[in-house]
Amino acid sequence: MAFRRTGGLNNEYAFGSRKLENGSMNSEYDNQPLSANFASNSASAVTVTMMDESTAIALTGKESASYDVHLMTEPYGVPCMVEIFHFLCSLLNVIENMELGPRSNTIAFDEDVPLFALTLINSAIELGGPSIHRHPRLLSLIQDELFHNLMQFGLSMSPLILSMVCSIVLNLYHHLRTELKLQLEAFFSCVILRLAQSRYGASYQQQEVAMEALVDFCRQKTFMVDMYANFDSDITCSNVFEDLANLLSRSAFPVNCPLSAMHILALDGLIAVIQGMAERITNGSADSEYSPVNLEEYIPFWMVKCENYGDPNHWVPFTRRRKYIKRRLMIGADHFNRDPKKGLEFLQGTHLLPNKLDPQSVACFFRYTAGLDKNLVGDFLGNHDEFCVQVLHEFAGTFDFQDMNLDTALRLFLETFRLPGESQKIHRVLEAFSERYYEQSPHILANKDAALVLSYSMIMLNTDQHNVQVKKKMTEEDFIRNNRHINGGSDLPREFLSEIYHSICKNEIRTTPEQGVGFPEMTPSRWIDLLHKSKKTAPFIVSGSKAYLDHDMFAIMSGPTIAAISVVFDHAEHEEVYQTCMDGFLAIAKISACHHLEDVLDDLVVSLCKFTTLLNPSLVEEPVLAFGDDMKARMATVTVFTIANRYGDYIRTGWRNILDCILRLHKLGLLPARVASDAADESELSAETVHGKPIVNSLSSAHMQSIGTPRRSSGLMGRFSQLLSLDTEEPRSQPTEQQLAAHQRTLQTIQKCHIDSIFTESKFLQAKSLEQLAKALIWAAGRPQKVNSTPEDEDTAVFCLELLIAITLNNRDRIGILWPGVYDHISNIVQSTVMPCALVEKAVFGLLRICQRLLPYKENIADELLRSLQLVLKLDARVADAYCEQITQEVSRLVKANASHIRSQLGWRAITSLLSITARHIEASEAGFDALLFIMSDGAHLLPANYVLCVDTARQFAESRVGQAERSVRALDLMTGSVNCLTRWTSEAKEAMEEEQMSKLSKDIGDMWLILGQGLRKVCLDQREEVRNHALLSLQKCLIGADDIYLPYGKWLDCFDLVIFTVLDDLLEISQGHSQKDYRNMEGTLILAVKLLSKVFLQSLPVLSQLTTFCKLWLGVLTRMEKYMKVKVRGKRSEKLQETVPDLLKSSLLSMKMRGILAQRSALGGDSLWELTWLHVNNISPSLQLEVFPEQDSEHFQHKQGESVGGLIPDEKVSVSSSEIASLEDAGIVG
Repeated sequence: MAFRRTGGLNNEYAFGSRKLENGSMNSEYDNQPLSANFASNSASAVTVTMMDESTAIALTGKESASYDVHLMTEPYGVPCMVEIFHFLCSLLNVIENMELGPRSNTIAFDEDVPLFALTLINSAIELGGPSIHRHPRLLSLIQDELFHNLMQFGLSMSPLILSMVCSIVLNLYHHLRTELKLQLEAFFSCVILRLAQSRYGASYQQQEVAMEALVDFCRQKTFMVDMYANFDSDITCSNVFEDLANLLSRSAFPVNCPLSAMHILALDGLIAVIQGMAERITNGSADSEYSPVNLEEYIPFWMVKCENYGDPNHWVPFTRRRKYIKRRLMIGADHFNRDPKKGLEFLQGTHLLPNKLDPQSVACFFRYTAGLDKNLVGDFLGNHDEFCVQVLHEFAGTFDFQDMNLDTALRLFLETFRLPGESQKIHRVLEAFSERYYEQSPHILANKDAALVLSYSMIMLNTDQHNVQVKKKMTEEDFIRNNRHINGGSDLPREFLSEIYHSICKNEIRTTPEQGVGFPEMTPSRWIDLLHKSKKTAPFIVSGSKAYLDHDMFAIMSGPTIAAISVVFDHAEHEEVYQTCMDGFLAIAKISACHHLEDVLDDLVVSLCKFTTLLNPSLVEEPVLAFGDDMKARMATVTVFTIANRYGDYIRTGWRNILDCILRLHKLGLLPARVASDAADESELSAETVHGKPIVNSLSSAHMQSIGTPRRSSGLMGRFSQLLSLDTEEPRSQPTEQQLAAHQRTLQTIQKCHIDSIFTESKFLQAKSLEQLAKALIWAAGRPQKVNSTPEDEDTAVFCLELLIAITLNNRDRIGILWPGVYDHISNIVQSTVMPCALVEKAVFGLLRICQRLLPYKENIADELLRSLQLVLKLDARVADAYCEQITQEVSRLVKANASHIRSQLGWRAITSLLSITARHIEASEAGFDALLFIMSDGAHLLPANYVLCVDTARQFAESRVGQAERSVRALDLMTGSVNCLTRWTSEAKEAMEEEQMSKLSKDIGDMWLILGQGLRKVCLDQREEVRNHALLSLQKCLIGADDIYLPYGKWLDCFDLVIFTVLDDLLEISQGHSQKDYRNMEGTLILAVKLLSKVFLQSLPVLSQLTTFCKLWLGVLTRMEKYMKVKVRGKRSEKLQETVPDLLKSSLLSMKMRGILAQRSALGGDSLWELTWLHVNNISPSLQLEVFPEQDSEHFQHKQGESVGGLIPDEKVSVSSSEIASLEDAGIVG
């Protein structure tokens, strides 16, 4: 062999010694010569033997050992199997004296022999592989001699040999991977990863064979998971999975060259890995709720163990934790390489090193962390500081030199750092090494000093032999002579020193090891170290068929994989490759969605959208036909929308790119006419109109020109008919068959995309994705401009708004997510539009439609929805005027459909504000009043929350001169009828409420009643005679009809001050200060007003008489009557008023007399009610005194007048004659 191994197979199988002579082999168990013919059938023999010996499975410990010895002493059993296998391995020893490597001469040896051996070995393992692990001797042979030879032949220049080696390793992986953990790592690191890249000097053939082998491995469903779980997550191993994935990604990139078979091969490998992950998703995933690893406290990272490597509940979290540690260690290494102190502080901050550093933890960081600057490690270890010296000894203690030659041990030790140049540092380093080596492998060394001196001597020999500046080289004799008497005063065996001398001369001990974590060659010392480690390494984790670690793995390889597939797809020219790439993209999308890797899915969407050609400004004259001729673009387009429909839940920023594609298709006229229809709108699809006026549909009103013809219709068939049509004004040639076929392919592609499903099925999207989709629509629509935008921009904005409204209606249960963005967008449109256009129309009516549809279902945000209607009030006057009628019709519809769902004052305020505006709009007033009728008729939908608002709205309709006076009268009737609601609420409150609540409600109802009166008072001043007279009568009804309403005494006083007296004063002022042309027949109005005063006074007299200010109020009544008595109409006093006022006053006086309110009685000092009353009455009609008090003559009356004062004694009765009672009955006061 190329090196000597302590305790090798030649020693272990002493009984099986043999020699190779003239192509035959002799065995002490079988004296018959084994010819080549026999060897050709040896694979079958191995298989049969292994199957026969299957009973050895259950034996362990001493039983297994004794049983194995028994087997080894039986002829034709395991010994035969071992002999055959050993013979086959010996056929590979032809390389013992050859420099077989990447640049070796392939003609230097006959490849038939090793090919023959490799073929038989492959067959034997393929057929009998499952049984090999039951036989320790045979397994040991495969682990060491066979695998080491495979490593050597793996670098063969012969494609056949390399292919066969890879085939053997594939079978070994399949059957024995649990027993060959580190061997497999070495094979991939030192063979596959080196040969598959040209930078290591491999030929194209070698690269191709290595890549084919790697792809074969990748087709094993669990291969990459095994690599990740066992190597990438182990701090003592290299990142095999990551390296292989990166190799496949890089190899798929065609850099400055056309697509080759190698690129396609690498692509196949990548997609095999990805599809394996996608298939595991269907097997059930333990990763549905991925939780990141976090270290809360310090635990020695090199001591993290797994309780059960066979239970996923144990090894999965263990693997993740270990990978997290490994990744953080590598980040720490990066920090350390820039500043050692800060690097260690970083690791302390991440709980990978203790807060107070100890030598062992730092030593393990140096020992197990890849990527460290070996110069810095060497300087640290060689430092004379006490802590550094302790770290050095702990560092040396991490090595296993058991049964290892000194030169091999020293090589391994010095590979991990750069030996410092200073002699004192070298001494400290070699001293620590010598102690550790002597502790584990004393062999013929007398003490550790002997190991130290010999180590020094080996370093000097290495420098002497491999330094070009040393001209005179040390001979073997010189080396032996220099090491006399160092072994405790004795000499070391000459053979021992000679072996060391030749080993060092042949293979330099590298005191300046290579930096980085590349793919090193497998040297003899490294192989010995591998075998040592394999005895202590953690068990091989069998990952199984579930997606336990796919989240972590996919996160690592997704970016490079997407990039690689994209580049191949871009360069590909064949449909098969296109389809392979699309399958890969869909698998990536599936995995990203399953593991909630939204960023990856977004990146995938971005990459795919570029290939649709829809995002690029088209330079071709016929973009639709060009799209139909571009298979790559069509496949990419279908894939993009397939992903959007299947995995939309996990798309975030990618929605913007998808919408860009949709907008491009819209501009080309390739979308169905109703992409944005929502599920509940199917009944509206036939015609979306507002009282005969169609709402603009973006898809049928766009102003774009497409494929050379003016856009007349939209939708798939519309575009097709355009292509076929012949315009007499613009003659065109008949489309060719190729053009028709291209157009048909385009239409078929769009149909496959199911673009409408994205929006109609948006109700199933996850909340975050839905929110991002809405934001993307708003973003795509652009910011509305006050200046005139281009038809193209407006068309885009209308289309996006239509889609936004559709998804809002489709997601009524999640309106809270969408509403803020939708409202802001519509608000921007409304407030920035100064002229009527399709966009503002769509915004306003879309807003109304949203409110109509959502109010019945979302009472919790009803106020917010209704408040949004106030946006209509912010419309520019020109815009509002253009759409006022349609807006009012929609509001009317909304009210009729949802009145029972509008409960708050805030919501009603929005509705009534809109209705109030319509009162003065000719076209809209009818619909507005219709809605008000619906609310107020019979009090059907009047509530305490909307009473005042509705009364005020009715008042505005009553005052409005738009339309006939009849409508104003009807509005007044609505106001009058609303009193019944106040009465009903009072009655209901008495039955249901406590006294305290009743008191509060009574106050509220009283306020409403007073506001109603004030509203009617305003209408009483209307110029139109019919309206103001009806308003006075209505006011009278409302005030008189308040008997069943519990009103505090103070409310009546307010009523007279704010309503009755005010309206009389205002009417009097109008009659005197305005032309008869403006206010016709004011005389009749004044008569109605004074009658109202009298009747309300008499009706409320029992209540008013209780007030302390009654006297003042009564004087107010007398004053108004006196003024009305004197008023002049058309320049002279009114005869009718002259007749009416005394009669009304008489009725009031009689009522007051009857109730004992007005009576002559004695009192002390001050002006009396009696005196003041007659003072004013005499100014109106002096005869009334005797008519009311006939029993007193004037002299008596005058006499009494001077010595008595009036008093107010409610319970003192005054006699009233039968004729006076009759007079009161005529006035409607009694009886």
